[in-house]
Amino acid sequence: MSENTLFHQYFKEWFELYKAGAVREVTLSKYYINYKRLVQLAPTLTLGHINRKTYQQLLNDYAKTHERQTTMDFHHQIKGAITDAVDEGLIDRDPTRKAVIKGKSPSQKKPKYLNQFELHALLSDLDLGPVPNWDWMLLLIAKTGLRFAEALGVTPKDFDFNHQSLSVNKTWNYKDARGGFQPTKNSSSKRNVQIDWQTIMQFSQLVKTLPEEKPLFVQGPVFNSTVNYQLERHCRRMEVPVISIHGLRHTHASLLLFAGVSIASVARRLGHSNMTTTQQTYLHIIQELENQDNDKVMRYLAGLN
Repeated sequence: MSENTLFHQYFKEWFELYKAGAVREVTLSKYYINYKRLVQLAPTLTLGHINRKTYQQLLNDYAKTHERQTTMDFHHQIKGAITDAVDEGLIDRDPTRKAVIKGKSPSQKKPKYLNQFELHALLSDLDLGPVPNWDWMLLLIAKTGLRFAEALGVTPKDFDFNHQSLSVNKTWNYKDARGGFQPTKNSSSKRNVQIDWQTIMQFSQLVKTLPEEKPLFVQGPVFNSTVNYQLERHCRRMEVPVISIHGLRHTHASLLLFAGVSIASVARRLGHSNMTTTQQTYLHIIQELENQDNDKVMRYLAGLN
């Protein structure tokens, strides 16, 4: 490597050396995507020509077609490679210092979750026949808050019908055409999720003749767009806001918070590594609940007179 080395070439060799095998496949794929963007945006940029001005121009060009948060993620990955290039003496000084992160205006956000009545309407439209289908998985996610890959990894053996719980101990690699089980997102994602008696009875009938260790919902290649489309059809038919599969997980958590379940319990149920993640994700709901609590406090204090 020298200062005449093309930067996108250095970046590719860098993340294949230091990141491959050390990060999850989904994260590594983002490095490959950003490598392709580098080839498009700066095909002739060499290590020797990277300075604050050329780096800022690179970020500005990227930001023209991406929102600010996505540009920030791009910056963080590129910065990792540049920092090592500086340490190796291939770049004189850190050009990422004081970089300004820009981005196009955020697109209009879709609703993230349904309220209790909307969810009830959605569930009433599900086709829950005698064999597993995507509607059965929609029911499971709505009642447990599982991630999409976690729900795909569920097998009949994971149900504990005596204790009304589901063991979340693996996921299904739906992003690889070959599929296969893989570990959960992190150690905190391994958990037992309690299920209401009605839902546990439904699943006990569904799985009683199925192979214990085969995934319940996987019959071949899986695309989340297929399941999202199925969910969208139900939403439109019942005239409720169209949400995504991940939105069902948000719905589950939101309704629990509104029902008065503690943040700590919701965090454990969702498999969050800490309560901070839960608080940041559902900040708007927590603030609304705090306002309700303040009203209760004032009414209580006023009643002490």
